Amino acid sequence: MSTPLKIDFVSDISCPWCIIGLQALEQALAQLGSEVSAQIHLQPYELNPTMPAEGQDIKEHIAEKYGSSPEQIESIHTTIRERGAELGFDFASGERRIYNTFDAHRLLHWAEQEGKQLALKHALFKAYFTDLKNPSDRATLADLAQRVGLDRLRAEEVLASGQYAAEVRELEQLWITRGVSSVPTIIFNEQYAVSGGQPVDVFVGAIRQIIAA
Repeated sequence: MSTPLKIDFVSDISCPWCIIGLQALEQALAQLGSEVSAQIHLQPYELNPTMPAEGQDIKEHIAEKYGSSPEQIESIHTTIRERGAELGFDFASGERRIYNTFDAHRLLHWAEQEGKQLALKHALFKAYFTDLKNPSDRATLADLAQRVGLDRLRAEEVLASGQYAAEVRELEQLWITRGVSSVPTIIFNEQYAVSGGQPVDVFVGAIRQIIAA
């Protein structure tokens, strides 16, 4: 008999550890099979809510925000690419910029109502990290919505109208008040939290402990 499991996955589009964590979580759930019946709810979090439309070079951004040297940045990127490859995700090695992700979160909020949130999230991660596209560009966002089976005209309407802005802001603040200060943070059954892009076996072990509690 499957044990119901609610999973709130708090993350940002521009966070490489978030796609690593999501890939690992989904592979853990596949391993667990019929042991659990999981529902994943993707929750919004902006690492850079004040980022302007033109974005910023990622190496410049990391150096300014964290004080990292070029050698440290390259080492981090190498680790991320290796972890991604282990999980079947391709991080492109080309130049990348950090962009504002608020519109992407608004579109994801709508996509959950349409039953396409997880598919859109994966499409956004691939567009940004693999295809080096701009996830703040509304035409790109509409393309991705259409690609996962959402209505393009409705997606364009959502993006142009500013719909779901208040809802996303409210959810972002909710998770901050609940103590989320870094992503990914994965909350199971609204009680147990796991942080970071953990390996598959860590998620498997954590979920088994939670459903046994």
